[in-house]
Amino acid sequence: MAKEAKLRRSARLADLALRLLEEPGRTFSLGQLARTYGAAKSSLSEDLSILREVFLRAGIGTIETSPGAAGGARYVPGISRERAENFVHRLVEEVTRPERILPGGFVYLSDLLGRPDILRDVGRIVAAAFASVDVDVVLTVETKGIPIAYAASFALGKPVVIARRDGQITEGSLVTINYLSASSRSIRTMSLSRRAIAEGARVLLVDDFLRGGGTIRGMQELVREFRAEGVGAFVFVEGPAGSGRVVEDVASLVKVEEIDADARTIRAVPGSIFSRAWPSSPWGGLFQIRESEGRSPKHDLTGG
Repeated sequence: MAKEAKLRRSARLADLALRLLEEPGRTFSLGQLARTYGAAKSSLSEDLSILREVFLRAGIGTIETSPGAAGGARYVPGISRERAENFVHRLVEEVTRPERILPGGFVYLSDLLGRPDILRDVGRIVAAAFASVDVDVVLTVETKGIPIAYAASFALGKPVVIARRDGQITEGSLVTINYLSASSRSIRTMSLSRRAIAEGARVLLVDDFLRGGGTIRGMQELVREFRAEGVGAFVFVEGPAGSGRVVEDVASLVKVEEIDADARTIRAVPGSIFSRAWPSSPWGGLFQIRESEGRSPKHDLTGG
């Protein structure tokens, strides 16, 4: 009998973990969970404590609970310091491969943006970095920023909206702006459906590569057209900062400091996101990577 009860609890723990992991950010009522599993709230509270310890030990986030009659639990994705360090240093090594150099001072990233293992941890890092920011929607511009936006979206449990270079008839009525590309000094256009962002929404801006910052600035201007608020900006890779950069305070995962096309070399370091601290996050301060600490041992990008 004791063995059967243990198996029932094991199944309940597995199902509860799956439920929380599949819907990050969603608060599940403790009362509803008790009815679903036919278990006492006290037993579920113990289950949640076990899962919280497992998640923290695995370095994939935590479980937050709220007390009282209307209490509940939600999964908050995150990433441990060790996993983050291993991941970013390995990513820096990937980015600095000489065959990634493209004409015009760009770096080839498409293969990295197509890997689900990389996107999974990128999403967790974004969720940790912006844990103290109340985000309603994630905004990017087609096309290469889309994988990053969806990674952030899933981890934050928030929807994605995608601005288009050319308006589509299927988008309905559009808000269109012209903006200056800071790197090429040319005028470009981005459009977004009027239904995409609600007035007053808090928007996280996401892109794949930051050079002059014109695209991020364009997204900021687009958000203002909706009478919404840009509450943060994140890019996968930040290029060398030039005198023409038009935005500040953009969190980057990797910072490329120099590209020498003749010597076929790229010099890169961990990005600005790792010098930030988030005291209200369960991961507050975990990402402060200092050169004096030395390089972390090589690990697979999954952090395993």
